[in-house]
Amino acid sequence: MVIKSAPLNGRTGHDAGRQLLSQMYREYTGKETPQILVTQRGKPYFEKGPHFSISHTKETVFCALSERPIGIDAEHLDRNIDLRLADKILSPREKAQFDGAQDQRLALLKFWVLKEAAAKCTGEGLRGYPNKTEFSLDDPRITIQNDCLVAVIEEI
Repeated sequence: MVIKSAPLNGRTGHDAGRQLLSQMYREYTGKETPQILVTQRGKPYFEKGPHFSISHTKETVFCALSERPIGIDAEHLDRNIDLRLADKILSPREKAQFDGAQDQRLALLKFWVLKEAAAKCTGEGLRGYPNKTEFSLDDPRITIQNDCLVAVIEEI
């Protein structure tokens, strides 16, 4: 697995993500980037691998490449989030962790990046209220990079 980030520098998240993906693909394979295909549910992929996932915040783009299905999501640490979402998107176990957290905004952001990364990894996307997961606030797949929470979930 390889993960990289780059500043947007005035580019859209889409453009910056595609540029970073192309750079990483060339470094990873030594070849030019092939055509990107899209599943019926909208997950982008290369016909012959590797798997990839892209996420961006207001300032930074993140990209992950892997030989296995992978999902990445990032949120800027200062992102404002409506805490009332917790009742709709958290499972009972997650909600108990959220209720006990010192910083509920940060806790909700952590659960959100994990849920988004998992949805990207499977290609299912977020449908309805993603409250059937069982993530933990101390999940080691969350890191802080460039003032962002970044979750990377790779299929085993």
